[in-house]
Amino acid sequence: MALKKAMIIVDKGNSKENVQVLFNPGEYTLDTTNSYSWNTVPGLSMPIGQFVSGGTTSLSMDLYFDTYEKGTDVREHTKKISGLLDVEKELHAPPICRFVWGSLDFKGVVEKVNQQFTMFLDTGVPVRAKLKVTFRSWHSKKEQLQTIPRHSADRTKQKMLKQGEQLWMIAAHEYEDPSLWREIAKANQIDNPLKVVTGRRISVPRLD
Repeated sequence: MALKKAMIIVDKGNSKENVQVLFNPGEYTLDTTNSYSWNTVPGLSMPIGQFVSGGTTSLSMDLYFDTYEKGTDVREHTKKISGLLDVEKELHAPPICRFVWGSLDFKGVVEKVNQQFTMFLDTGVPVRAKLKVTFRSWHSKKEQLQTIPRHSADRTKQKMLKQGEQLWMIAAHEYEDPSLWREIAKANQIDNPLKVVTGRRISVPRLD
């Protein structure tokens, strides 16, 4: 069976580019975190944790490059990886990438590249390098809303606005995303969310 090479698929907006690694990584690490707010309550022996948001997943690995036998500059290969940190003119941001290797298909952006050159020709041209590469997962708001089950957003709800309660608080409770308060404001024709009267009945729409 032929060796399956790892591939980085780069989305440049109007085009895609495939960057093939010279040698498959010996291992890779996936790291995921969540964010919590820890509130101290008098009389309790430990703080109360409140979930704030899910964290992004990072994928990190070492990639090796060797052009000694060919006698060519190894940077011709490594710059294709480090260049993924550069801002694309059409996107006004670094490109979105997919690291694909076997069953692993990781979508994200290159967050960090550390380059170490370990072998050189007599002329000083580097011919061997090790790159420590970190990808950070990236998904649009629409993709996240489609993949995360949000039972409270399956249908339109009616809520009575309590004293001190604001639209972003309702969005945080119902959608688990306080930035979606605009969806509630739009559904209720609210121009200024700071002037919503306590006791008003609010419609909380389902998310498409």
